[in-house]
Amino acid sequence: MCGICGELGFGNHKPDRDTLFKMMDSLARRGPDDAGDFLRGPISLGHQRLSVIDLSKRAHQPLVDENAKLIIVFNGTIYNYRDLHRELLAKGHNFHSKSDTEVVLKSYLQWKEKCVEHLHGMFAFALWDDANHKLFLARDRLGIKPLYYCSVPHGFRFASTLPALLAGGDVNTRIDPIALHHHLTLHGVVPAPRTLLRGVQKLPPGTTLTIPFSENSKPPISSPKRYWQLQARRPEIPKTEKEWIEAVRTVLKETVDNHLRVADVPVGVLLSGGLDSSLLVGLLAENENVENLFTFSIGFEDTLEERGSEFEYSDQVVARYHTNHHRYIIPNEQVLDRLPEAITAMSEPMVGQDAVAFYLLAEQVSQVVKVVQSGQGADEVFAGYFWYPLMNAAQGTDLERFKPYYFDRDHEEFLKTVRPYYYGKDYTSQIVTELLAQEGADTFLDKVLRMDVTTLIVDDPVKRLDNMTMAYGLEARVPFLDHHLVELAASMPPELKLRENGKYVLKKIAHDLLPAAVIDRPKGYFPMPALRYVRGPFLEFMRDVLNSTACRQRQLFQRNYVDQLLATPEEYKTPLQGSKLWHLALLEKWLQIHVDGKR
Repeated sequence: MCGICGELGFGNHKPDRDTLFKMMDSLARRGPDDAGDFLRGPISLGHQRLSVIDLSKRAHQPLVDENAKLIIVFNGTIYNYRDLHRELLAKGHNFHSKSDTEVVLKSYLQWKEKCVEHLHGMFAFALWDDANHKLFLARDRLGIKPLYYCSVPHGFRFASTLPALLAGGDVNTRIDPIALHHHLTLHGVVPAPRTLLRGVQKLPPGTTLTIPFSENSKPPISSPKRYWQLQARRPEIPKTEKEWIEAVRTVLKETVDNHLRVADVPVGVLLSGGLDSSLLVGLLAENENVENLFTFSIGFEDTLEERGSEFEYSDQVVARYHTNHHRYIIPNEQVLDRLPEAITAMSEPMVGQDAVAFYLLAEQVSQVVKVVQSGQGADEVFAGYFWYPLMNAAQGTDLERFKPYYFDRDHEEFLKTVRPYYYGKDYTSQIVTELLAQEGADTFLDKVLRMDVTTLIVDDPVKRLDNMTMAYGLEARVPFLDHHLVELAASMPPELKLRENGKYVLKKIAHDLLPAAVIDRPKGYFPMPALRYVRGPFLEFMRDVLNSTACRQRQLFQRNYVDQLLATPEEYKTPLQGSKLWHLALLEKWLQIHVDGKR
């Protein structure tokens, strides 16, 4: 797992080494083990390495194949790289390392742009094809690994994070009104290719982008090409309930084992105490090669309304499997002190309350292991959230069934939130309608779950997990978002997922592996009461941010709306029970940290 960046110059422009190093410095925490750069002619490539596969210097990046005239920088893990290595050897290719990065390079040499169809894993990479004078970018099917890009005067740049592009300079940092509408409506999600800033885009999941070198000073027009699309339709030969359960168990077991085996360093598990992460522990414990399984849990201070940890459940899993467990309790004062650090680690503003929790947990975990498995994605893939059955039972158009249970605010409230300069159409309703209307889904819930898995969680929990863990050079793997498992689950009848308050199939698989209390408990969420119940020092923090000179001069929010939230913050919650005040304060603080001074 790593950080990548680079620039392709057009016309007579040659990329600047200092600019490359500024981007690399911004990415240094993603790859603390090694750094490398490549500059030749119109191309510059930078890499910050976290050594997980082939720890030797032979796997140093940028990886250069002079004979093939290919240079690559790669971020991610290819879980089938050993199989591809053998296949490519049989086809006559030679290898100088045991890295999955070289397998990706040779795959491009063999299959060109179709190489991504052969890759099984999470990845974002950039490959300079010197023989054909073009830059090839690719992102994995579920968007687990990020990839941002922008046009600059006489060139094209890319990086693993948006702040790395800002560090390089020459980026248009004006706020995109359409992206702002999405951000304030879809729980912080801005669907690709947009970002909150007009000058920066992100490569959508399951797509590639080819940028040919141009003799002119302006970049050529290039559009991403989709190489994978999730289908949510029933198989031609129906399965029984027992067959579905067994099929999911087989694929999930293979996936979990594969995510453990493909590493030359120890792999642990982020154990929240919920069904998903506990199930990962149970499945890993069945692996005969696991002798010392590391698990990690985090908790916070309780409030009168809510407990700040789920240790009562995670402890039961630890006791059952005798894992090498590490438990951390974070006091509220430390959470508040570290909030600006967590926001600094965000590529885009992330309103999820557990962002800072993952940030603080990753700091501790990275001192023990380099790789962890996480249960992210299980709720979206197997319909575990409370709003799915509510949507499913609702009447009306697809949008009318989805909107009341998910949108943080409707269009009318958005117009009360921001200044008139940012007014426009109801862009979020428009894009959600388009996503739900895409072909390849049999039922309404199939449409919702497909949109969730391929769009919404990509820019919420998945991005949050990547950003917060990679801030400490910790690779987080997400077995529930393995595309083979996702494709299988998408073909399953929705009613089978919804049974017993959701994730029925996972609960059936877990019965022989986990204590009943863990399986039958109500659906939990990463408890962080201090940001859920906005009061005391946390309220004062948000008040200071929203009343700051920078916020007032930005003229993004309408003051009467801000004052209304500040007066009674706990009265203003989203349908997903998020704090509307926190949404505004987080966005403003992110802009202060990342954008102010970058113009």
